[in-house]
Amino acid sequence: MTDLEEAAATVRGHLPTIPRLALVLGSGLGVFAESLSGRKEIPYTELPHWPRSTAVGHAGKLILGRLGELDLLCLSGRAHLYEGYTAREAAFAIRVLGLLGVRSLVLTNAAGGINPAFEQGELVLISDHINLQGVNPLVGVNDDELGPRFPDMSEAYCERYRHITKLVAAEMQITMAEGVYAGLLGPSYETPAEIRYLRAIGADLVGMSTVPEVIAANHMGMKVLAISCVTNMAAGILPRGIDHEEVLETGAKVRDTLVRLLKEVLPRLES
Repeated sequence: MTDLEEAAATVRGHLPTIPRLALVLGSGLGVFAESLSGRKEIPYTELPHWPRSTAVGHAGKLILGRLGELDLLCLSGRAHLYEGYTAREAAFAIRVLGLLGVRSLVLTNAAGGINPAFEQGELVLISDHINLQGVNPLVGVNDDELGPRFPDMSEAYCERYRHITKLVAAEMQITMAEGVYAGLLGPSYETPAEIRYLRAIGADLVGMSTVPEVIAANHMGMKVLAISCVTNMAAGILPRGIDHEEVLETGAKVRDTLVRLLKEVLPRLES
């Protein structure tokens, strides 16, 4: 039995049912899982080979619950490359979800805004990404049972899911732009020169997560939706520095809006 299969078997042993829809909750966004009914929680520490979440604002729990009539799996916390994990380890949880039968994946994260049209505290749909992390979770011998050697990434972020989300946001009078996410290694914030470079190559957002997860999900044939919370404007966009405490505070302010949006969007993805 592989590490992935062992972890998947352990999850099955803990949970009565495995939904086809899963959600990854980024920094400070674990409050969404607290709104689910009939919750069953499994700390990552109880799952074999599962990477531990050490970043601030990441609870480190797998949560099964119900949103109305919808069964939902939540990853409250993720593994980042800057914590010392490999790309394969950062994508481990996503691959386990795929083995369990999850076919739709919704990712949330905190990101820096590069596009000057964005505002701090705004929610932005990721339409595409630029991988500048220098690694890829698919490097090495390919497991053909998980997916093809060279997976197509031309629609890494499902267009239909993005369309549904924009319609729901409009109904709720929530500003919802789209943008390209640049994934960097971290953990240091970017320099103004790096941000000018990212803007020149077409990035609207910058962050330190998500990319390995999206690659692994597409490799396994999952449909992906990703939403960034612009917790700060990137270095050089505004005439001031970046304070991580301010990033967390902004995430806390906008999370209620994100929770309201997710509660309306998630059931429609399954329809």
